[in-house]
Amino acid sequence: MIIYNVTVKVDNDVHDEWMEWMRSIHIPEVMATQKFIDHQVAKVLVDDADGITYSFQYKCQSMDKLEEYYADHAPALQRDHAKKYKDKFVAFRTLLEVI
Repeated sequence: MIIYNVTVKVDNDVHDEWMEWMRSIHIPEVMATQKFIDHQVAKVLVDDADGITYSFQYKCQSMDKLEEYYADHAPALQRDHAKKYKDKFVAFRTLLEVI
């Protein structure tokens, strides 16, 4: 199993709106691609006055499914997020393999 991890630090001034949008719009859109079998959200426990950091973990059965997600869905979903919250977040992505 592959975990597609997206770590996002969001500015405090948009946090509540952003989290609502993530929960009600973005995560459902990612899951609707049917490339992932499950997801979870975890708050990163760091002390940071200018933002809050989260780890969004999407579980995928195979690298093939993840590659399909990258090719068919990721660019538009990432573009929507960047457009809506421009200059209000930083993000990086990592891949994990469950062993």
